[in-house]
Parts: sequence; C-alpha cells; structure tokens
Amino acid sequence: MSRTRRSIKLGCGVFSATVMLWACLSAHAETLQVVTEDSSYSELKDGKVVGVASEIVEKTLAGAGITDYHMALYPWARAYDMARLEPDVLIYPIIRSPERDPLFRWVGELDRVTPVFYKLRERRDVVVRGLADAKNFTVGVVRDDSRQQYLEARGFSRMVVSATNLDNLRKLISGQVALVPMPEREAREQCNDLHIAYEDLEAAYTLDELSKGLYVAVSLKTPEETVQRITAAFARLKDDGTVAKALAH
Repeated sequence: MSRTRRSIKLGCGVFSATVMLWACLSAHAETLQVVTEDSSYSELKDGKVVGVASEIVEKTLAGAGITDYHMALYPWARAYDMARLEPDVLIYPIIRSPERDPLFRWVGELDRVTPVFYKLRERRDVVVRGLADAKNFTVGVVRDDSRQQYLEARGFSRMVVSATNLDNLRKLISGQVALVPMPEREAREQCNDLHIAYEDLEAAYTLDELSKGLYVAVSLKTPEETVQRITAAFARLKDDGTVAKALAH
C-alpha cells in the first residue's frame, strides 16, 4: 500500500473515531428539563419562572456548572410524570415519602412543611377533630400530590381533584369543597394571588403525620455525574446559609 493511500485510510479512521466520540458525548449532554408547579415557592411572571425555590435551583445549577437547561411550570401531575418517567429531569419542590423514595434521586431538602386542613371561617358546620371527622366532608386535593395519595390510602372517598393549587383553593372559596389540605405558607401566598384575606380561612385540623421535607430531586435516568454535581452544589448552598436566607424572605 502506498504511503498516500495509507495516510488517507488513517485519516478516515481518525475522522470516524472522532465522529463516534462526538455522538457518544452528545448522547450524554441532553438539555436538563427543570420542572415545577405554581405554588408559594414558584410562579410564572412575565414569561419567566420565578420564586424562592426557583432562585435556589438556578443558583444550584450555576454552582454545578450546568447552563444547558430549560425551566418550566406545569400542572403538578405532568411535572411529576416527567420526572418519574423521563431522563434528565429535575423537579422541585417535591415531598419525599417512603413511596416516592425509590422513584427519584434526591438532591437535598429545601424546606419542611406541615399541611393543615383549611375551611372557610364562616362554615361553622365544618368541625374536624380528627381524620375520621374529615371524611364526612368534601376535600379538595391536587392530582398526584402526596396529600391526595395520603388521604386515599386512609379511605377518603369524597375528594374533588384539581390540576393546580389555585384551582383547589378556588373550589374552597366557591363552596365546591369544605376542606383543603395546605401548609400555612401556601395558604397565605394563594390567598394573596386570589385577592382574598387569609383571615377568611380557618385552620380546622393539623395533619402532623404529613409533616415532611420538600426536596429538589432528579429523575432516575439522569447521568450519575450530573446528579453528583447538582447534589454537591446544593449542599454548598445549604452549608453557607443561602437556602435558609432565600426561604426567610
């Protein structure tokens, strides 16, 4: 074989190997989908997802050196299914529970919340001294939310399911449901969004058993290196007080 033909063959081999390497790297460099719901932690403002949790997540990704991501707000059921079923998805804030534990990679805890059954203050007929009493009333829940799962597991059958937290609260205000389970922070924020006084609501019963951590999590099929970088960056923000400071606002 002549030197010229040997050089051409070698060059083609190097080119092919380079293309294959580029293809392999591209397969592991998918855009990270960052998903959340409309809540007291995140909202859509002027076409951008904002809020205390969104701010923390953006700082986490910056600290992890991840710039190729798309942040979007969805109804909870859709965001949850994306993170549960698809690769390269980050979801926040999500309650961590034993049932959910094997379904995600858990980055770190954002906050802790304790849901309360809220009723309209004017509804003197709604009295809840325990879960058994609450079963006598219609309860508003958000589809695939941990509170819906918790109540279903305890035999609640009179539930009205909404796609979003705001729709759920609207149903309480309009009398379509008698109770909704929400943490106080969420209740105050959403009353503000609907331009009603928080004092129009009344805490009827505290769901202490549902006191759990709100987390940042990623889908199982996310590359290990990406998970480790995000987890380390979030831990740094926790350690230096950035997370606590953002949530205090």
